[in-house]
Amino acid sequence: MRAYQVTSFDAPPRLAEIAMPEPAAGEIRVRIAACGLNFADLLMMKGEYQDTPALPFVLGMEVAGLVDAVGADVTGFQPGQRVAVFGGRGGLAEYGCFPADRAVVLPDTMGWRDAAAFQIAYGTSHVALDHRAHLTSGETLLVLGAAGGVGLTAVEIGKLMGARVIACARGRDKLRAAHEAGADHLIDATDTDIRDAVRALGGADVVYDPVGGAQFDAAFRACRPEARILTIGFASGEVPQIKANHLLVKNLTVMGLYWGGYLGFRPDVLTQSLRILMEWHRQERIRPHVSHALPLDEAEAALALLRDRRSTGKVVIEIADL
Repeated sequence: MRAYQVTSFDAPPRLAEIAMPEPAAGEIRVRIAACGLNFADLLMMKGEYQDTPALPFVLGMEVAGLVDAVGADVTGFQPGQRVAVFGGRGGLAEYGCFPADRAVVLPDTMGWRDAAAFQIAYGTSHVALDHRAHLTSGETLLVLGAAGGVGLTAVEIGKLMGARVIACARGRDKLRAAHEAGADHLIDATDTDIRDAVRALGGADVVYDPVGGAQFDAAFRACRPEARILTIGFASGEVPQIKANHLLVKNLTVMGLYWGGYLGFRPDVLTQSLRILMEWHRQERIRPHVSHALPLDEAEAALALLRDRRSTGKVVIEIADL
């Protein structure tokens, strides 16, 4: 089968012919229809992600497709079922084997492209805003990187939860995407002082930050007393340093959110969140924004879209027409 494989952290991944995997006990094999790309894939291919597997490995953290075979001790799944899986790796291939307990059966209303773009982006934002920050109706939510894969979902979910949403992104096209997702106020990070702009709007109760660096510092200074700051990632490449005395003065809370980490200690948090999100999708209250869908042969170009920040929402690799 064909797979986009990382064989060295010092060389780019390559499309290769590798043996089709066989499902071990507790696993299902999936014929993959589509795979959603994430910023973490860029870190993983350089060996810089917290869950980077041993070499060689196949990139692609989340997939959608048909169950093709089941391993021993698997119940609740059978060949032919439509599923989405957060596997953490192995998605940029024609087939993949994944733990059955990470798979969810897809509703008939969800197509392959939406399913491949759904779990990490929506799951991260929902768990962050609901479970971690306890965002409430009427609060002001500031979303940095608001046109990215997770940023757009934070805008969308924040509005569904009743917040006033301030979206911060670079350039007119990205701000347009954030506005269409429901943002009430737009800040162009290219040429605007984020701190002053947010303060002029009354400050932020919750900050959703997948960017880090200078934008974190600006948002930090624009927080209202008792604000909660969610650190989602560091797309800027710079991990901010926090002065604890500043937390004290405004009674601020800074909290981290690594969605995949819950699989190891509170999988019920993810299960309940995905149940809610799937229902919202069925009701057409949320709709994944996929700016680019490319074939497996163009995986390198697709990753470049993420690296160069030329995409909005999600980039999806379409592998098979099932």
